[in-house]
Amino acid sequence: MSLALEELALTKDRIYTYDDYRQLPEGAPYQLIGGELVLTPAPTSYHQIISAGLEFKMMAHVTANDLGMVLNAPLDVYLEKTETYQPDIIFVSRERLNIVKQEKIEGAPDLVVEILSPSTAYYDLRKKYRVYEKHGVREYWIVDPEEKSIQVFTLEAGRFKLDQEVEKEGEVRSRVIDGFSVATTDVFHNPLPEK
Repeated sequence: MSLALEELALTKDRIYTYDDYRQLPEGAPYQLIGGELVLTPAPTSYHQIISAGLEFKMMAHVTANDLGMVLNAPLDVYLEKTETYQPDIIFVSRERLNIVKQEKIEGAPDLVVEILSPSTAYYDLRKKYRVYEKHGVREYWIVDPEEKSIQVFTLEAGRFKLDQEVEKEGEVRSRVIDGFSVATTDVFHNPLPEK
């Protein structure tokens, strides 16, 4: 633990800003959510299998059609002074690539995918949901490994609306990435042995 992290961790009642967050050592497992430094432990193997599979499919489609850029965590998405997240998967359209900076993404990606885990589900479903909505993320996917479900929210008149929801079997189609769809059986394929 670096000195900066020890100093920051001592004060619980403080509102942290991006300037504080930048003092953390590179790779520190934190996100800045509502002015709070939230510890986000390493994801499980299954979480990473889901993330890699979905990202690969999305990246292949986006690259083949020159639609923009697909990136993955850990990468900072700066939305405001007290809100800097590391979404699992990010899509930025070709027309908006100017928000991709050397250190971070400055502003709302066109599409964000969050894969739920026990330690972050509350933030993904509540706090981050509202901030993504407020800042104009056009499409928000919530992927639940436990339920093998995907919810797709689209931004309409400044509010997220549930556009699609599939569980176990089915397909979801992006409204933001032209021509991209994925089957749940491709997303939730688990090559690991059962517990």
